[in-house]
Amino acid sequence: MSENKKVRVRFAPSPTGALHLGGVRTALFNYLFAKHNGGDFLLRIEDTDQTRYVEGAEEYIINSLKWCGLIVDEGVGAGGSFGPYRQSERKDIYRQYAIDLVASDNAYYAFDSAAELDVLRSKCESKGETFIYNASTRKNLNNSLTKSKEATQALIDEGVPYVIRFKMRDNEEVILNDIIRGEVHFNTSTLDDKVLFKSDGMPTYHLANVVDDHLMKISHVIRGEEWLPSLPLHYLLYRSFGWLDTMPQFAHLPLILKPVGNGKLSKRDGNKMGFPVFPLEFTDPATGETWHGYREDGYFPEAFINMLALLGWNAGDDKEIYSLDELCEAFTLERVTKSGSKFDPEKAKWFNHKYLVAKSDIELASLLKELLLKRDITFDNAKLEKICSLMKERANFIADILDNGLFFFQAPTKYEEKDVKKHWKDNSSAILTELYHILENITDFSATSTEQIVSEWINSKGLSFGKVMNPFRVAIVGAAKGPHLFDITEVIGKNETLSRLKRAIEVIK
Repeated sequence: MSENKKVRVRFAPSPTGALHLGGVRTALFNYLFAKHNGGDFLLRIEDTDQTRYVEGAEEYIINSLKWCGLIVDEGVGAGGSFGPYRQSERKDIYRQYAIDLVASDNAYYAFDSAAELDVLRSKCESKGETFIYNASTRKNLNNSLTKSKEATQALIDEGVPYVIRFKMRDNEEVILNDIIRGEVHFNTSTLDDKVLFKSDGMPTYHLANVVDDHLMKISHVIRGEEWLPSLPLHYLLYRSFGWLDTMPQFAHLPLILKPVGNGKLSKRDGNKMGFPVFPLEFTDPATGETWHGYREDGYFPEAFINMLALLGWNAGDDKEIYSLDELCEAFTLERVTKSGSKFDPEKAKWFNHKYLVAKSDIELASLLKELLLKRDITFDNAKLEKICSLMKERANFIADILDNGLFFFQAPTKYEEKDVKKHWKDNSSAILTELYHILENITDFSATSTEQIVSEWINSKGLSFGKVMNPFRVAIVGAAKGPHLFDITEVIGKNETLSRLKRAIEVIK
């Protein structure tokens, strides 16, 4: 295994549906590793299983990576000198490699029909056993190992359907090194003779994966731990081809777990608990079912990526907020954990809040304006910036600024009942009426000026601030909430303040 060649990694998803956030994290860790080491990040589409192909899934994968800011150096959508990068466009390449394995006695033709294999499985199940196509059973089955060369060729010439299976050695101890997990052990007696080439003329994942990684000069394979059981087969394929000197190093990433309990996070968990598990919204073309996306739910891509990076990796300190460049600088596979990481939807919101607060009021105002336009609300840009500065500490998402601060844009049509009971007393109408006349005569309606004049009036009357300001707030906002009240009145202006106050006085009466 070479350790000196240029770092080249690939993200190789199958276009079988939306890209789960676990898949995005795999892409992210590949990207970070490549950039940390001055290497290349490739995108390869592994679409050999045509029965599971989902229309639009490839475009969804490409768009998801773009939204996340993970720029592909080479591959589908980017080009490169090792293409094509869709496996369905490379199928003629794989056939010859499969035939070469047969010629070297590392694989064989198998003519067993699906029905014949189902019968064998049923027989084993009736005895409480599991059928495995391997060294202990293949000598009694319908394959080229039990037939003469001539008989095998005759069946092929007749067009009898066949697959090519890997000839797994019996009882060999395979010891390999995983960058994350260290030394891992396998015994070939527990492994079956995997199909490498299917009767439809397409390779299986195992053959195509190994051949492509070799031809594309992949230096490191970074993938989910669900592929760890395939590692011995992939190693044996490299050995059978004589490619051990250029075999990539392997790293198997831990699972992303459910927020509660054990088990891998699934798309159904997100639906049950009310959070997205996909980067972008996705509608299943077969069922019409639509799944939420982080983008559509209001997350910033940089917050989403920052959150994902810390699911299974840390730099060894307490730092949590990283830009993508900082992640590239800090990331190493040695700091990836072996155990799974529980996904915390509240922590995801926390990350988005941190990024929202860090953004300029100008940028936030621009994003808020887009939401307002969807509701046919127009507003002054300078005032939008002021609103964002007042509300962003209380918001996780841009939509929160609008939803929690709707009183900036619309007068309350009803008043929070518990706040009315608490703050609107018998004398509130008289107090607010007198306040109305004070405000009516103010010419400079800035927060500082208005607060000073109202405070002087309250003190001169010997009133408590609570008796004035609490009913005043309910009149302006509709509830006892929101930022500093005089900041609100400055934004909505004198006429709107007086209008709201007048209506509240009428309601109290």
